[in-house]
Amino acid sequence: MSKSRKPHDPIHTANLEQGRPLVHEALSRLERELATARRQHSVLKLIHGYGSSGVGGDLRIAVQKRLRELQDDGQIRACIFGEDWTTSDARAWELLKFHPELKRDSDLGRANRGITIVWL
Repeated sequence: MSKSRKPHDPIHTANLEQGRPLVHEALSRLERELATARRQHSVLKLIHGYGSSGVGGDLRIAVQKRLRELQDDGQIRACIFGEDWTTSDARAWELLKFHPELKRDSDLGRANRGITIVWL
């Protein structure tokens, strides 16, 4: 369900679309992944797809809506959608200043709408 790099790395990656879950299942998985990441990491990279198969679009919309709510409530520092995960985005640049090793992330600058970066 999730893949984590070395324990001292700031990022944790979770694939919410694995197994083609229903939206409510993916949102439950999101909450579990956030709880896990908060204990061990400062950044969570979510893979939710972007709807190319006709399924991921609903997941993407629901996950990003929930993340916006968490951000508005102050429960996460920021959510950076894949299309904004670039050095020219102010929030992404701020995160990269805190964690320069994230500049090596394979999705940085690729406008990948199938991911979201969560700064915990």
